Amino acid sequence: MKDKLPIGIENFEEIRTEGFYYVDKTCFIRDLLNHWGKVNLFSRPRRFGKSLNMSMLKYFFGYGCDSKLFEGLEIAKETELCQQYMGKFPVISISLKDAGAGNYETARGLLCSVIRNEAMRFSFLKESGQLVEDEKIQYQRLLSWEGQEEMNFSMNDETFTGSLLMLCRLLYRHFGQKVILLIDEYDVPLDKAQQFGYYDEMIHLISNLFSQALKSNDFLQFAVLTGCLKIAKESVFTGLNNIKVFSIVNIRFEDYFGFSDSEVKEMLSYYGLKDKFDIVKEWYDGYRFGMSDVYCPWDVINYVDLLLSEPDAPPKTFWLNTSDNDIIRNFIKMAKPGTKRELEQLIKGESVAKKINLELTYRDLYSNIDNLWSVLFMTGYLTQGGTVDERKQLPGDTFLLTIPNQEIRKIFVDQIMEWFQTQSRKDTSKLDAFCRAFFEGNAEAVEIQFNAYLAKTISIRDTSVRKNKKENFYHGILLGLLGYREDWYMRSNAESGNGFSDILIEIDEDEIGIVIEVKYQDSGDLDKGCLEALDQIDRMDYDAQLRQDGMERILKYGISCNRKKCKVMMRS
Repeated sequence: MKDKLPIGIENFEEIRTEGFYYVDKTCFIRDLLNHWGKVNLFSRPRRFGKSLNMSMLKYFFGYGCDSKLFEGLEIAKETELCQQYMGKFPVISISLKDAGAGNYETARGLLCSVIRNEAMRFSFLKESGQLVEDEKIQYQRLLSWEGQEEMNFSMNDETFTGSLLMLCRLLYRHFGQKVILLIDEYDVPLDKAQQFGYYDEMIHLISNLFSQALKSNDFLQFAVLTGCLKIAKESVFTGLNNIKVFSIVNIRFEDYFGFSDSEVKEMLSYYGLKDKFDIVKEWYDGYRFGMSDVYCPWDVINYVDLLLSEPDAPPKTFWLNTSDNDIIRNFIKMAKPGTKRELEQLIKGESVAKKINLELTYRDLYSNIDNLWSVLFMTGYLTQGGTVDERKQLPGDTFLLTIPNQEIRKIFVDQIMEWFQTQSRKDTSKLDAFCRAFFEGNAEAVEIQFNAYLAKTISIRDTSVRKNKKENFYHGILLGLLGYREDWYMRSNAESGNGFSDILIEIDEDEIGIVIEVKYQDSGDLDKGCLEALDQIDRMDYDAQLRQDGMERILKYGISCNRKKCKVMMRS
């Protein structure tokens, strides 16, 4: 029986003991021990294995480590390191990924609960013979409730900001061994605080907590933090000079977050899906960390799981479901004409050179369009493009940016289409005139107004896709515009006659039917494209369904497009 796929499972012990497939990243432990600083920060996009790696560290270093968890894995070959470090440390491990809320009080309470729940793992401290009575009282403060009900639990500011330092000290006193501190998704509370307007309060709280735990902690062996962004030092790591940052541009540790080509090939082979490699690569590869090209693990695992139940299933945007994509929405909303041109280049599969700021505060993320380029890069919506030689010619803080794969391209396209429809529907009189021109059979007016819409939108033309995919862009715009008329019955790609027409519209009150066929004309000969579209309507009898439904008058539109230009012809 094949191993199960670990969808949504971030607990290393569970994966290793419950029969789940595991891509071996344990050499991360070796390289961390060979190159660690006092505080180590790894910034990577969502769903690239940060939490699983942190869980792996917890189970490797923590007292009581079951060495069987690591049998057969690469780290087991490092016998000296295993003898020296495996199971030899008290480990404090917290995740802040669920410590965000719509207001400060709730978020603060969630943070207190995170600390308290971790402190409860060390209940032996209550009876420790190595602690004096005052220290046991200090530990008890981490567990006690200020309110009568559990929902009212909180710590005062002094107890909370000193909680991790205190726990480190108490564990050191009990074991006589310095502590390893793991903080996963450290920046989530700051992200939520910025979204909901309590950033100043949260940054003060978090920076004080980190300052005490990471800056002058004599009981700390080392700390590892993960997050999506490297937040500016003056924002949350004030005065912290012992931090080593490993971001997506660093070569060291580049292979430990995300899947490599060989790891994906091995997984597909294991599940009998070797023939799916090319489509998996097209949709989920393309991220560049350091000098390595990597796949998004979340996408690969989910798609493999889908293929096991539906062998012919097309790829999906699994990553989309893990975020509300506010970053792209804000980027498109703030885009100036020049930025829109650059976005068009990206959609076409090209690269744009941009200066990137790898240290931002959450307060600054949406302050200007330049910062948003940096955010899109650090969060995985864009990645490094170009050849090694091309990248070497750029200044150190400038990067060639590109969309990594088809999944992210689709996310951009969907958000652009959503933005376009929202913008176009603000001018109802213009939309009324556009729809009325179709109804009246006024091809010239349809052409003028559709050209005006195309001039204002962001052209979605991927040079790497087939012609019919390019036609989908114009098809989608028409659907969005004509869909404004809720009293019209409209169908897309509907079966009619001897095939499937692009758009069929029935206006029951006037017994008028409209059939629209869209062509993308690479040569730029728009007249030819219109004639081909109209001939296809007649040849394939696309108006058959409209006649069957009782439409007395049929209007046939051939629309030919190239870039931001269109030509419209009509037959009745």
